[in-house]
Amino acid sequence: MKADTAAGGGGIRDLSDATRLASDLRLAVGRVTRRLRQAHAVGDVSLSGVSVLARLAGEGPASPSALAETERVRPQAMASTLAQLEQRGLVRRTPDAADGRRSIVAATDEGRAVLAERRSESVQRLAAVLDTFSEQERATLGAALPLLDRLAERL
Repeated sequence: MKADTAAGGGGIRDLSDATRLASDLRLAVGRVTRRLRQAHAVGDVSLSGVSVLARLAGEGPASPSALAETERVRPQAMASTLAQLEQRGLVRRTPDAADGRRSIVAATDEGRAVLAERRSESVQRLAAVLDTFSEQERATLGAALPLLDRLAERL
């Protein structure tokens, strides 16, 4: 079964090739994620908590429902994540000035500090491993980053 790609010539034409690549990519990304996750101490902020903190620190305060939508999780899951972050003092809720029934969530200074520390640990761990790769291998990985970002946005 053949399928031409719409984006500018070339690309994967055989769906079995796309399926094989998707499977291999899922396994590789899953392994990297698991290994980074395993490197953090018990009781550390969860991966979903780090993602929410990063979004709040980068994009500013948001409502829980907006966070659930952008993180692509159910509102109940977001409520649990936010409760854990709030309990640790990493986020704070304030009433929405436009609608008193809603709340707005923002990262606290402590939340930003935890995020910076967590990023630093992960980045240092990744950098140490990447130092063992050849310059060409690092360039190949760097060249794939825009494609991985685009893939993430389209999922």
